[in-house]
Parts: sequence; C-alpha cells; structure tokens
Amino acid sequence: MKKILIYFQTLILVFGLGSCGEDFLNETDPTVLVSDSFYKTDQEVTQAVTGIYGLLRGYFNNHWQYTEFITDNTSLHFNVGNRGQGPALEAIEYWQYNAGTPNFASLYNNTYSILANINTTLDKLKTSTASQDVKDRSEGELKVMRAYFYFDLVRLFGDVIIVTEPIKTPAEAFQLQRSPSEAVYSLILADLSDAINLLPVNYPANEVGRITKGAALAMQGRVRLDRKEYAEAITSLKQVLTLGYSLLPNYADVFKPENKNHKESIWDVQYQGENTFGVNSSFIYSFAPLASQGAVIKFPGQDGGGWNIPSKEFISLYEPGDARKSVSLKEGYTSNSGVWVPVPFINKYNNQHSIRGVTNDNWPIIRYSDLLLMLSEAINETSGPTSEAYEYLNSVRVRATLSPLSGLDKNQFRMAVLKERRIELAFENHRWFDLKRTLSPSEIKTLLNAYGKKEREDPTTSRGGIPFSQEDYTFEEYQVLFPIPADQIRINPATTQNPGY
Repeated sequence: MKKILIYFQTLILVFGLGSCGEDFLNETDPTVLVSDSFYKTDQEVTQAVTGIYGLLRGYFNNHWQYTEFITDNTSLHFNVGNRGQGPALEAIEYWQYNAGTPNFASLYNNTYSILANINTTLDKLKTSTASQDVKDRSEGELKVMRAYFYFDLVRLFGDVIIVTEPIKTPAEAFQLQRSPSEAVYSLILADLSDAINLLPVNYPANEVGRITKGAALAMQGRVRLDRKEYAEAITSLKQVLTLGYSLLPNYADVFKPENKNHKESIWDVQYQGENTFGVNSSFIYSFAPLASQGAVIKFPGQDGGGWNIPSKEFISLYEPGDARKSVSLKEGYTSNSGVWVPVPFINKYNNQHSIRGVTNDNWPIIRYSDLLLMLSEAINETSGPTSEAYEYLNSVRVRATLSPLSGLDKNQFRMAVLKERRIELAFENHRWFDLKRTLSPSEIKTLLNAYGKKEREDPTTSRGGIPFSQEDYTFEEYQVLFPIPADQIRINPATTQNPGY
C-alpha cells in the first residue's frame, strides 16, 4: 500500500566539536540550532530530529563499500583509463586496505559526527519544554539511531570510543579511549530497550517513515542474533510479527519508489527524488557500468561509476526460476549500437526518474523478509529445523517462486538460510555482517581467498590487459576488523590500533 513519504525541510545540524558539513537545504543559520532558545517547542524538536534523519542519507550513499563491495557478492567494472581509485575503493575490493585508506577515515569521522548530533539533541531534550509525547518519541528515534551507528562501529572496528554526551572542549576529547566491545553492546541494548518503551507502533500518514517500535524490536533481535543470544533474539523478533508487517506478493514491488514505506518496510532511509532539494538518492549512478552511455541510466550519454558490480560467483547462486534475479541484477546490457555488453550491474535501484542524477529510491535497513530469515536462523540454532523455522524460510522462497525446502538437518538448514539471506537481501548491506556473524576469522579468510582466486583467474569484468598485483585478493584474518584511521591515532596517541595494522 502506497504511503506518504515523510518529508520535512531538512535542517543542517552542527553540534559539538565534529560537524558533518553535509548541506541538505542550507536554509537556516546552523548556529541557531545550538542556541538555548531552540529545542523548546514540538516543532523545533521535530525539526532537530528530522535533521538527523537527513544525515542518514549521506551515510548510506556510500555504506555499500564496507558491507557488499568488500565481500564475494560484488566486484568492480575495471577502469583501465582511470587508476586513481587504487588507494581508496579498489583497496577495499582487493583487500589492500590499511590505516591510511581514506575511505575508512571518512566512514569513521562521518559516523562520530552523526553521533555528536544525536547526543546533543538527546541532551537538549532533558530541558526542552516540548510536549512529553514529542520528547518521548524523539528520544526513542534518536536512541535507535545511536544504537544502529554503534552497532555498525563495533562490528566494523571492534573496540570503539563511546560518547553519549556532548563534548564541549578539546580537552574532553583527548581523554576518550576505546571501550571494550562488550561495553559498546551494553549501550546498544540499553538504547534499544529504552526506545521500545518510548516509540509508537504507527505514525500519522504525513509522518510515515519515522522509526517505530517495530524497527526498535527488529534491531534488538538483530543485535541478539549477532551475539548468538538466540532465545532473546526470538523473543524480540516474534513481537514484530504482531505489528502489521507482511511480505509483498511480488518481490519487484518492494523496490519501486511509488510503493515506498509499504507493508514489508520496517525501517528505510528516506530519500526523495523528482525535485532539486538535495534529498534524493543516486545509487544507480554508482552501480551502473562504465561507458554505458545512457543504455542503462536512461539519459543521453550517461555513464555509471562501475562500482559494486555483481560477481560471477554470486550470479551463479540463483536457482532456475528465481523471480528475484531479474529484479536484483542484470547480467549485461545492450549498447546504443545494439551490441550486447556482458558487464553485470545491480538493478534494484535502477528505477525511472525524470531529473538526471536525482533518483527516488529509499534504502532498506530492515525488511520483513530479513526479519523472517533472522527468526528461522535463531529457531534453528536453538531447536533445529522445526516446522516453524521452515515456515519463515519457505515463505520467503515461495514469494520468489521457488519450491519450499524440507528434510534438512540443522547444519543444512543453517546453510540454506544463509544462502537465502544472500540472495533475498542482495546488495542491501548485509553480506559482510552475515559472514562475520556466522564464520570465524579463519573461515572468512578461507572463503574470501577462494573467491579471490576465482576472480584472479576469471575476472567478472575485463581488465583490459592490466594484470592483478601480487597482493590483490589476498585476505588475512586480522582484516575482519577495519583499521582505526591513522589520523585518529596521530591526533590522540592514546587511541590504540587494531592488531595487524
């Protein structure tokens, strides 16, 4: 069912010592937002929280680098004529990253900048004279966002710095040190527990797209699953089953912009196209093949970035008749001159739009099918492949026009769920985290190096005669955690580096 996209004029927030600097509409003097006169009314609090929602857009514009591109799901359309991405994006794809890789510094700095905004707004809520309903709802939304970002940080970097209050002086910042992962998870779970008690199940039509109780419960279940706390994960996830979500009958409809915020959407990042306000998405412009000249993105002469290209290995996983394949990817395209070009590309976010560079696709953080697969995994880990576990798994398969599974033992069922997640949630930023949750570092090393060997011998896209370097596609166990950016250690020598870097 089509619902109204949440849309407020987004205000840039500049709080604390770290500014995001991303301009969404740039209509308001940002210093106004930190004055004592702000955060007093319902409207002001809502504006502040909506501004933080706006920061999610910049974050998710590039998050695929660290969650899909780094894995065996995707490769790149090799750019023979431009070798300038070697120290950045290609370093991630080929696992040649180190503490100086600039994209990790961007990820780290951007995440803490958003957290600074969240912490400042939470602090201001304590003394706000806004209505209690708006304050409670806003606190819940902000705590789910804070939990999400710390969940990303702890899974990507391991031990990280915990900041829950505004930092007012440089001296305070230099006292901060990395906290153990367990402390980070304690904060995440505490924030989600608070949020569940504060958030509504639904919003009015003009506010659909905000974080709900269902999103908080689903996040709690995801965190519990990541920690192998399966019984607790089941308890959280099953509560979401009663809140009105359901699978859409047609997989393709999940990704159509005209259907956004539908029954399967538990939490999406909200983008809006068809205008020049700067709140749009543009994923297909990164994912379409190089030199495609308008054959993929339907504007004259328009090329793509050639990034996050579905790998040959991933494409081979689809069962015959899987309705998701043609929706999720294309194995190539017909050029303007009528020649077939066998360069695959992600198709999920390739939807018609009227303004060049401005697409209307939301980014799914949690879908109902994701929740069903999490439930089937957790139940299998506690009780084996019960009829209930099969019910959740097979509902996703049947929607994809595949036959239900049966007769599997516990390990076979586990592998079937992970394969189903890989295909159902393809290119939605889950693969890296699924690998880290289910495999040991040595197992990840074995899996990725086997994939890398295939890519070296038979690359997904032509390299134009340029050979791989000796180190390309060589993964080591320590790389399951990203390096703390070198700049952070130079700025604060008390900050320690992850082993191996």
